[in-house]
Amino acid sequence: MLTINPKPVQKERDWIPAPPRPVMTEIEFVAWAYAGENIRAEWENGKVITMAPVSAAEDDLNNWLLTILRVFCEEHDLGLVKGSQFMVRFARQKRRRMPDLMFIAKARQNLIKQTHLEGAPDLALEIVSADSQTRDRRKKFLEYQKAGVREYWIIDPLSRQVELYSLSRGTYVEVEPIKDTWHSVVLPGFYLKGAWLWRKPLPKSFAVLKELGVLG
Repeated sequence: MLTINPKPVQKERDWIPAPPRPVMTEIEFVAWAYAGENIRAEWENGKVITMAPVSAAEDDLNNWLLTILRVFCEEHDLGLVKGSQFMVRFARQKRRRMPDLMFIAKARQNLIKQTHLEGAPDLALEIVSADSQTRDRRKKFLEYQKAGVREYWIIDPLSRQVELYSLSRGTYVEVEPIKDTWHSVVLPGFYLKGAWLWRKPLPKSFAVLKELGVLG
């Protein structure tokens, strides 16, 4: 009898393109990161950090937030919003990060280069996943604070928690929610509700933007 051995099931972690070396110069990292498709990786002073593919729920939440934030900022002529594939470079810290979302104020758009933002965005937002807890809550928290990111959002769908920090004299101070609603300091009039974030499916973007006063 002919025996056919099934192919091994490919795990999600195997889908991550492996860097040619775990330690690279910044020039080498940039050349590698932009040479291939769907490479999600960050650079920490020579160390390459590859990130797992996002889940369907994470992707939905990220796209929903991108839509809400981008339309809000466009309608109020505040600046630009970039998604999770755009890098930010902190030269002094020797870091290249990929926030899930970031906002760059209109007056600071000269910092936007062809492939990255040179310096701190005005606002950064991270959606916490199972493998990014330490990176988002500790490493990036300290890096964003040191770099001067004026506002940092941490959204954790796993624990259904939101943390909002505003930079005050070089230190992050947590902004407490009001009735399960987190109000931005950097973007006056912008807020997010826990009731929106944890709904399945997520609320219609049009309805949320209408409540935010963007759409009539």
